[in-house]
Parts: sequence; structure tokens; C-alpha cells
Amino acid sequence: MRHQHIALIGGSGFIGSHLVNALVDLGKNVRVATRRRASAAHLTLLPIDVIETDVHDPVQLAAFIDQCDAVINLVGVLQGRRGDPYGPEFAKAHVELPRKIAAACAAKGVRRLLHMSALGADVDGPSMYLRSKGEGEKIVRESGLDWTVFRSSVVFGPEDNLLNQFAFLERMFPVIPLACADAQFQPVFVGDVAKAMVNVLDLDASGHQVYELAGPGVYTLAELVRFAGATIGKHARIIKLPESLGRLQAMTMEMAPGEPLISRDNLDSMKTPNIASGPLAPELGIDEPASIEAIAPLYLTGNASRSRFDAFRATAHR
Repeated sequence: MRHQHIALIGGSGFIGSHLVNALVDLGKNVRVATRRRASAAHLTLLPIDVIETDVHDPVQLAAFIDQCDAVINLVGVLQGRRGDPYGPEFAKAHVELPRKIAAACAAKGVRRLLHMSALGADVDGPSMYLRSKGEGEKIVRESGLDWTVFRSSVVFGPEDNLLNQFAFLERMFPVIPLACADAQFQPVFVGDVAKAMVNVLDLDASGHQVYELAGPGVYTLAELVRFAGATIGKHARIIKLPESLGRLQAMTMEMAPGEPLISRDNLDSMKTPNIASGPLAPELGIDEPASIEAIAPLYLTGNASRSRFDAFRATAHR
């Protein structure tokens, strides 16, 4: 079935911005929800509708998805207050919102729902993040809709909060105390994430399927930090912290103003290897997922005058 009118929730963020561009390239009619239009200013040059609305309000949410053929939910948070089984921020973004989206879809007759989850999502997982992601995924899978769930590893690309953050640390500090240095990740390029989602949007066989999204290589956290440093010509000394010191470091960061660089819940999430169980499903259309070695130098070094959209087009061979 062809889905032409797409409602995108969480579309002004890192992944969403690339996905919007991919949908537009396919000729889809796209509307993006945002709490403040200014936060989606980078999308306003595209032929889409940017709608200021509160998706947590069921009435506004229902109005936003009205007359659409499909809804895509990308909303996610990495930090939040502590709670059991998860704190209020995780509950609001990962559990309550998917429930509201599923209900709005059912009320408005929107059958197609694409939902971004995470590798390791599990209602009994080791962290609030993974438990809440698991609960949200469970709600979507039991919704009765024509759903597809994506479980992504950490995502890299222009303006990411992964390799850019590590490069910043390498520039700033000669020594980096690193908790969970041996935690494993399989980073996936944001362009491949967008491509996978648009490739299955209209694919009937993708209904009621869970797809893992991961790149070609597995790295430890320490290896990713070293790679970012080597790419920009910096080589900070990495000190691997034992668990007790790592948790003390995270707790101290949690008490500082603003969003912490790392939290105890982030450390708990890293107890589960962030790697795929196998190769990408063939229907995703990603024959050769992009590697960090091929893509990251384009934006970490600042030598390439590419926008986030240009980087996607380059890897899509356009």
C-alpha cells in the first residue's frame, strides 16, 4: 500500500531531519510536529508543513495526524530523573507518548505506524532507558495497527552527539577518565537509518516486523573515543575507570546544571552490548551500511562544507 501523507513526530531532531529529506525525495507529503517552530527552522526551506503543536496533548495529537496515511514516531530521550521502573521523563517520552500515538491512530483510522525503539529495549532491561523503550515498543506491538519497529544502535552523522562529543573531549582534555570503556557499540549512519525507514514504509511485508539497525563494525567505547581523536589529530590518554569510580563520576555529573555528559542510567544501559544479532534485513535495502571510517572524517575535521542533507545525498549516490 502506498502511504503518501506522512505525520512525523520527533522530526526536527538529528534523525528526523535526515528522514524528512528522504521522504521529500520520494515525493511524500510530510508534516512535522514541533513545540516551537524556531526549533525546526532548519526544515522550513523544504516543501513540508511544520506544525507547532503539543503531541502530548491527545486533542492536538489527533488533529496533527488527521487525514494522514502513516505516522512515524522518532521521539526519544537519553536522560531523566531516576524512578522505578523508570523516571517521569522516560515514562512521558517512551511509554505515555507511544500509547497516545497508538490511540490517536486508531481513532483517526491511520493504520500505518513506524516506531523507533533501540537495541537492547526490554521491559526487564538494566536501565530506565531500555526498560521504558521496551515498554513503549510493547505498546506499539499490541496496538492492533500495521506497525513496524526499528531497533537502532547508536547513530552517527553530521551534528551527532556521539563522535562529535568525543572529538570535543579530545580537543579539550589531555586525559579522559572513561567509564564503561569496554562497552560495545555498532554505530549506524543516520543516512542508512533514514533510507531503511523509507524503504519499508510502503512495503506490506514489513508490517508487524522488528528491524535492527546497525553499521558494519563493532567498537568498544574506548575505541570510538580514540577514533574521534585520531581523526582530528588529537590523542588524549584514556584512563579506564572501574565501575565504582565510573558511577561516582556519573553521579557528580548528574548534580551539575544542564543535561549531564553521562549519567548512571547511561552506564546501566551499557551493560547490554549495543550490537545487532545478525546482518541487516534485506528488505531494508542497505546492501553495504556506511562505516564511521568512510563518513565521520567528512564532518569531524570540518574540511567538508556539507549540510546534514548533503551528507545523506552523498551516501545515497545522488
